[in-house]
Amino acid sequence: MMMSRYHNPVLSANQCGSFQVQTIDAPLPLVWSLVRRFENPKAYKQFVRSSTMRAGSNGGIGSIRDVKLVSGLPARTSTERLEELDDDMHIMIFSIIGGDHRLVNYRSTTSLHEEAEEKTVVIESYVVDVPLGSSKEDTCTFADTIIGCNLKCLARMTEKKARAGNLNF
Repeated sequence: MMMSRYHNPVLSANQCGSFQVQTIDAPLPLVWSLVRRFENPKAYKQFVRSSTMRAGSNGGIGSIRDVKLVSGLPARTSTERLEELDDDMHIMIFSIIGGDHRLVNYRSTTSLHEEAEEKTVVIESYVVDVPLGSSKEDTCTFADTIIGCNLKCLARMTEKKARAGNLNF
């Protein structure tokens, strides 16, 4: 039901999208405690150098953050808005609304699901415009690579905390 409701976007001819799934050996509340923190993407996103809140300092719906990215990426900055945050359903949706990159009309949906006791399944999907001069395949490969790295980092961090018994949410 979650896949069809949140991770099945309708794409226009000039857009691409995909989704990735990561199973994490850590309890859902621990994983969600990092994912839900829109004001602190650096908590698990390894390509973020720093971020500052432009609007909505509490990180609630409508908040806007300015993100500085690590060198080596084909961008230095990204401006992002929190579109939805549901602590009961464990869903976060954000859009990229500016920056010096080619991810125009990017919208990401992340949902968390309890698979078994102490296991969490994270699904992250996105839709984005394909820039002129680029292909759908190249655009999706770039976005998939970033998302995959972020999800692996999230898994490493939360699994390490869970093994250490550090379940502070």
